[in-house]
Amino acid sequence: MSFLDTLRQWDKAVTCVERQDLSEALRIFLSIKEPNSKICFDIGCLHLLNQSLDAAEKAFDCSIGKDEHLAVAFFQRGITFYRKKRQDTPVISIKYEESLADFQHAFKRLRGNQLIDYKALGLTYKLYACEVLHNMALAEAQLGNWEKAQENLVKALDYKTDAKLNIIDRALQSTLKQKIFKPVEFPSKVLFKPNKHYVAELEKKDYLGKAKVVASVVPQDDFSGFAPLQPQVEDGPTRPKEPEVLRALEGEPHTVLFEFVPETSDELAVVPGNIVFVLQKGADNWASVIFNERRGLVPYNYLERLEISLASKQNEGITEPPTRAPPTRPERKQGLTPSDSSGHIQRKDAQPTDNSCIVKVRFTFNFAVSVPPGSPYAILIEKISKKLNLPSTAITLSITSEATGQSVISADTEMESVWSCASGGRITLWCNTKEQIDGKPKNEIHLVALHSYESSNPEDLNFHEGDTITLLSKVNQDWLEGQCNGNTGIFPASFVEEVPVNKQ
Repeated sequence: MSFLDTLRQWDKAVTCVERQDLSEALRIFLSIKEPNSKICFDIGCLHLLNQSLDAAEKAFDCSIGKDEHLAVAFFQRGITFYRKKRQDTPVISIKYEESLADFQHAFKRLRGNQLIDYKALGLTYKLYACEVLHNMALAEAQLGNWEKAQENLVKALDYKTDAKLNIIDRALQSTLKQKIFKPVEFPSKVLFKPNKHYVAELEKKDYLGKAKVVASVVPQDDFSGFAPLQPQVEDGPTRPKEPEVLRALEGEPHTVLFEFVPETSDELAVVPGNIVFVLQKGADNWASVIFNERRGLVPYNYLERLEISLASKQNEGITEPPTRAPPTRPERKQGLTPSDSSGHIQRKDAQPTDNSCIVKVRFTFNFAVSVPPGSPYAILIEKISKKLNLPSTAITLSITSEATGQSVISADTEMESVWSCASGGRITLWCNTKEQIDGKPKNEIHLVALHSYESSNPEDLNFHEGDTITLLSKVNQDWLEGQCNGNTGIFPASFVEEVPVNKQ
C-alpha cells in the first residue's frame, strides 16, 4: 500500500471514530498493510474500547516494536496488562508485574521531564510523569509492596502540577490505609491523526487550469522568459515601452567580457556572458562581486556595466563575446576580499608600516598578525595564541611547512635567524596545534552516556546508556562531537558526563 493510500485510509478511519462508528473504523485500520507505530497505537486503543485485551496487547506490542521511544504506547500497554483479570492468583500477579514494567518504561522515556505533549505528533494528549508514577504505585500496591507504592507517590509530588495534586494526595491517603485506588487511564476515543497538511494535499488540484490561446501581434516578438504581460492590441506601438531597469538587491549588474581563472581562494572564476553584481570597486582595479550566490574578486577591466530590462533587447539579438585577448591582470596592492554575510566588505591586512612586520601564518585557515621587527618569541607566540584563542603551549610554529627539528620555532630559538628570513617587512610561518578542550588534550577527555541517544541524522553519534565516548570537540554549549564504537558524530551534551581522571 502506498503512502497516499495509507494516509487516505488513516484519515477515513479517524473520521469514523469521530462519528462514533468504531466497528467501521477498526475494520479500516485493520485493512491497512504495513501500518506505522501511530496506526498500531490507534488499533490498540479501539481494541481496549471493545474490551478485546489480547488484541489490544498485540497492537501495542506492534506499536512499541516500530517505535521503542513512544512512551504513551508503553503506558497504554501497562493499562492493558492491569485490566487483565484471571481466576488464578499467580497469573494476576504476573500481569501486575508486566503492568509495572511498562509503566517504568514509560517513565524512563520521559527523561526527567514533567510531561510529554503529543500534539505535534497528531495526538491531543499530554502524558504526565506524576500520572505514570501514580500507576506504578498502584501496580506495586496490587503486588503488596505498599512501601514502594508510597515511595513512588512521594516521588510523583516532585513532578506534580496543580491540576494533578488531588490525584496524588488521594492515592497517598489510600496507601496509608493499604487500600487500592483507581488507575489513571488514557482518555477513550483519542487517537493519533495524520498530518493535516498531508491530508489537505490528498484532494486533486488543477494547477494548470484550462488552456488559453495567446497570440502576439507585436512584430518580431520572440521574447521568452518571466515578465509581466504586455498589451496585445492591433493599434498599439510596434515595440513595447521600455520598462524600468531591474536592479539586484545589492550591487550593480555587469557583463563579463573575458574568461577569468582565479589564482587565489578569494578570487572568483567567471566566463564571457556571465552577469555579476559589483559590490565595490577598489582603487587597484579589482572588484568584489556576487555571482550565483558566491562572492569573490574579479578584475574590473574584465567587466562591462549592464542595464537589465524586461524588454531584453528583443530585436537586437545576443552579441557574441569578444574575441580579442583579455586585458592585463591588475596587481593586488590593497585589494578587496569577498564581503561577509552582512554584506560589509572585509579589507586585507594592512600594509606593514616602518615600525611593524607582517607575519602571515598558514594554518587550517590563513591569517596575519603584526609585530615589531625583531620581536622576541614571547611576543610573537602571544599574538598568534590570541588570534587562535588557544594557549601558547598548544601551538607549534615553524619556518617551513614541515615542523622538523631545525625549522621549529620555540622559546630557545635564536630569533635573529627567523627575522632574517623576512622580506619587505613580511614573513610566512606555519602553525600546528595540539588541540585542547578546556585546557586538556582532546583525546584525554572521556565521557560516559547517561542516556541512550538514537538519531536518524547521519551526522549524529548514536550510543547506549553506559557507553564510553571520547570527546573530540565542543560544537557549542549544547552539542559535542565525539567518537564511540568506531563511529564519529555529534550528540547532546546533556546526555553525557565526564569520567573523572582517577576512573579513566
